Amino acid sequence: MSTRIEEDPASPASMEAGGVIAVRGITKRFGSRRVVDAVDLEVRRGEIFGFLGPNGSGKTTFLRMLCGLLTPDAGEGTCLGLDVRTEQAAIKRRVGYMTQRFSFYEDLTISENLDFIARIYGVPDRQAAVDASLVELGLADRRSQLAGQLSGGWKQRLALAACLIHRPELLLLDEPTAGVDPKARRDFWEAIHRLAGGGMTFLITTHYMDEAERCHRLAYIAYGRLLAQGTVSEVVAAAGLTTWEVAGPGVAALADPLRAVPGIAQVVAFGTALHVSGHDPATLEAVARSYEGPGMVWRRIEPGLEDVFISLMERAEDNFRIG
Repeated sequence: MSTRIEEDPASPASMEAGGVIAVRGITKRFGSRRVVDAVDLEVRRGEIFGFLGPNGSGKTTFLRMLCGLLTPDAGEGTCLGLDVRTEQAAIKRRVGYMTQRFSFYEDLTISENLDFIARIYGVPDRQAAVDASLVELGLADRRSQLAGQLSGGWKQRLALAACLIHRPELLLLDEPTAGVDPKARRDFWEAIHRLAGGGMTFLITTHYMDEAERCHRLAYIAYGRLLAQGTVSEVVAAAGLTTWEVAGPGVAALADPLRAVPGIAQVVAFGTALHVSGHDPATLEAVARSYEGPGMVWRRIEPGLEDVFISLMERAEDNFRIG
């Protein structure tokens, strides 16, 4: 079941009107499986749009259809005003795509890698473009360092600089911060917001809830189907989830008994506490009262994105299940 939220045209980031991405019913099959199943999505100019979902949910396949690397089997739509089915070559020239894996030449320097990418795109005045990218991403002092010697955070910066070398209007970033430290992730997101402030548009896949909360809007996909989209507050509100936190000595032993209680949708450990969630507030309150005990503290809390997405995932139909 998909949670669809009406979009406020004046929503949070006061973005310029118009869909940079506007697709309807986009579908991709591999064999008998619908890896992307009739997805509708619109991303506005200057927006940072988060695209979330578990591994194997279809996020990467969807991005590859948008940037012209795969052709949809069904559906229609545009990317930067260009048809995603018939104008793929033109889309590639105007989009930057950052893959999950580092895909640059490790025996070339940072500067040489950027020059190579600029040459592929036919960027005029390549040296000036490379120099500008080095400065913009804080790579100027490392321009002569071999790419293979870079840490994960610096490889990430090089990959982003390469995506920007031809000045695209849209960046599609596929789990760009996986495997990098918190400082590098923060620096990356500061760069993203700075670029978005200048009018660039982003569609970013991520598994990190703190990153999702940095997006203007987001969508959640599971097993190829879009289950929710909107701002963070809209997605949380539309889920209709009630959550209680319980903490105290021996709280871990409560997890399995609570999962067996009718009306409890999920019980998830968060540090030394449990988050107990369901869709009936009265049932949750009754459970909290019945499991009260010495030193056991129950309190109702606002459900977070992680609570909501775990709930959505558990209710989704696995289209890869055998049988």
